[in-house]
Amino acid sequence: MNQRDRERLAAPKKKKKGRKKKKLRLLLVVELLLLIILLPLAFLVANLSKIKTYTVDLENVTQNDFSDSNINNYINIAVFGVDSRANELDQNTRSDSIIIVSIHKKTKDIKLLSIYRDTFVSIDEHGYTKINHSYAYGGPELAISTINKNFDLNISDFVTVNFSAVTNIIDMLGGVEIEITEDELDYVNDYTRDVARINGTKCVYLKSAGKQILNGTQATAYCRVRYTAGGDFTRAERQRTVMQAILKKVKSSNLKTLYDVTNEMLPQIYTSMSTAEILKLVPGIFSYDVVEQNGFPFDKNPRTINKASVVVPDTLSSNVKEMHKMLFGTENFEPSSTVQSISSEIESK
Repeated sequence: MNQRDRERLAAPKKKKKGRKKKKLRLLLVVELLLLIILLPLAFLVANLSKIKTYTVDLENVTQNDFSDSNINNYINIAVFGVDSRANELDQNTRSDSIIIVSIHKKTKDIKLLSIYRDTFVSIDEHGYTKINHSYAYGGPELAISTINKNFDLNISDFVTVNFSAVTNIIDMLGGVEIEITEDELDYVNDYTRDVARINGTKCVYLKSAGKQILNGTQATAYCRVRYTAGGDFTRAERQRTVMQAILKKVKSSNLKTLYDVTNEMLPQIYTSMSTAEILKLVPGIFSYDVVEQNGFPFDKNPRTINKASVVVPDTLSSNVKEMHKMLFGTENFEPSSTVQSISSEIESK
């Protein structure tokens, strides 16, 4: 047998060895990818146990039967911001911030609608008063029920967030970019001093107005400013602006940062959402996009009723129609008889 014949017989063995190496490399790559994907998910699932959960008794929550079929295309969550110690999130307190978050199930577009905390509404067994009282009177169940009853919604899930967590989360993300006006500058610095004292963080004052990166303490202070033009209305807008900035920063963060943020945030959350519901939202985190934000009521009349400064919807019925148009794209929504009755009662005050 000559040299050429020996080479010909040996060639297939080399090819087989080459195929085995390729298969082994491919298998290692697949396993590595699975680890990259599954490890963060495993960490998330493990940490979800840190969330304080609450099961909403839907029998105690107003649920509406109306013809707005567009609402079924959205996941609607009531988000309440409170000042509370981490281990007291389940204690009823006045909600400092109320935001309806609507997430389109297919497009992942998000719409944010702040409910001004002084909005004059009907609260079961408590008459007509400010909407932020509902959380203090009956916790998340009464707060959700009040939102549904007055605005023709069918929200069943809530998330309550401790404001002190926002400070730490923003710092972990490396700050958020916010435009500070000349009118806001001094107020932001005043509140920065207060937030730093309460949270035990370093107080760093802003030197000038303009677009800049705010740390957690500064951004939290920015959310609290209510003494510029627009008062509480622009304050609610600032809260939505920071919420958008956080989402933008989350979408550009690496996995380690996201894990650290999740680890910090979860113990500061109180929610009715199950582990399965939360995990269902996770895959779309990099697709979520805030496409619209606003405050409610759209048309309003600040007044004093029973010696309290309140925000009166002008009228509730017309504002609810506009709400359904903004959140769900529903044209010519017809408010329920309940909303129309509440609207008439408010007008008579």
